[in-house]
Amino acid sequence: MDYAALRLIWWVLIGALLIGFALTDGFDMGAAILLPFIAKTDSERRIVVNTVGATWEGNQVWFVTAGGAMFAAWPLAYAASFSGFYFAMLLVLFALFFRPVGFDYRGKRDDPRWRTAWDWGLFIGGFVPALVFGVAFGNLLQGVPFSFDTDLRVTYHGSFFGLLNPFALLTGLVSVSMLTAHGAAFVKWKTDGVVHERASKALRLAALCVVVLFVVAGALVATMIGGYQIVDAPPFDAVSNPLMKTVIGAPGLWLTNYALYPWMAIAPLAGLVGGVLAALLARSRFEATAFLSTSLMVIGVILTAGFSMFPFIMPSSLDGRSSLTLWDSTSSRMTLEIMLFAVIVFLPIILLYTGWVYRVMRGKVTAAAIKENHHSMY
Repeated sequence: MDYAALRLIWWVLIGALLIGFALTDGFDMGAAILLPFIAKTDSERRIVVNTVGATWEGNQVWFVTAGGAMFAAWPLAYAASFSGFYFAMLLVLFALFFRPVGFDYRGKRDDPRWRTAWDWGLFIGGFVPALVFGVAFGNLLQGVPFSFDTDLRVTYHGSFFGLLNPFALLTGLVSVSMLTAHGAAFVKWKTDGVVHERASKALRLAALCVVVLFVVAGALVATMIGGYQIVDAPPFDAVSNPLMKTVIGAPGLWLTNYALYPWMAIAPLAGLVGGVLAALLARSRFEATAFLSTSLMVIGVILTAGFSMFPFIMPSSLDGRSSLTLWDSTSSRMTLEIMLFAVIVFLPIILLYTGWVYRVMRGKVTAAAIKENHHSMY
């Protein structure tokens, strides 16, 4: 297969994996963020926990697969991101530790203080990764302070606290509110009674926050945040060497793709329409439609970032030539071909298995079900 086509295919596939992670593990995180606020009693909190308890481990497959695919397909981007976001990734990792132990240890003791402590641990395991992922995208849009030398050794010139700049924190809030809305829609779909009502209120508030924050972030990208553009580069099928191109930076350049490819405007439109629909459907009986609306919102927001940056993967704010794109940061042609074959074989299996699991675990989680299965459910 043509090398340039393989590079584009893997950009699409990794984007699909990230979206799959946000759609599945995203509502797990959203439910965990909401746990201390929409469930007041232990029975109510067990209901919320068990809406995701049967599937959260399987949803992690998307995250692990996306990380592995980035390592194999984009080794330079993987190396540069771990140099720049090392402490941020450790923070995500340590926060995620609370999830398995929180689910498994919460019910080990019938002590309100013990269970409340693990509930807040699950909250941390949902809130911190959601915030950090959004902050990471905010820094990618602004450019990351790294550079390559002539031997393609990467050096990061920033700091962890430098990542926590105002625009990145804004995109972090977009991410948190987006996943909170997605989790609220799922909890609303899977529950009834008072938890259902509180999830409906949380869905409306979070969805409205997404719409407002998304618009504000978009306005800043259009007017103040510096974008990047390639003005001279080798052919798309050339050897992977980011230093062989010329890149310029200026505010508003992230909108260039929407002028060149008008169909890309469907992404921000989907994000806004999904958020507005979710807010309108929050108090309705159309629970599945509300969840599909938040799913549309998630897809639209992520695609907006991807389409805006295309073909950049990780732009450099220090040295434009060091910026990484899908054309100059990939593995060899043979590696991409072998990986593509593996995806063609195994991805349908994963999708079929995931669909079967959700079909088996369909239905609402109720207080009666928790009482009847007191020892077998979280």
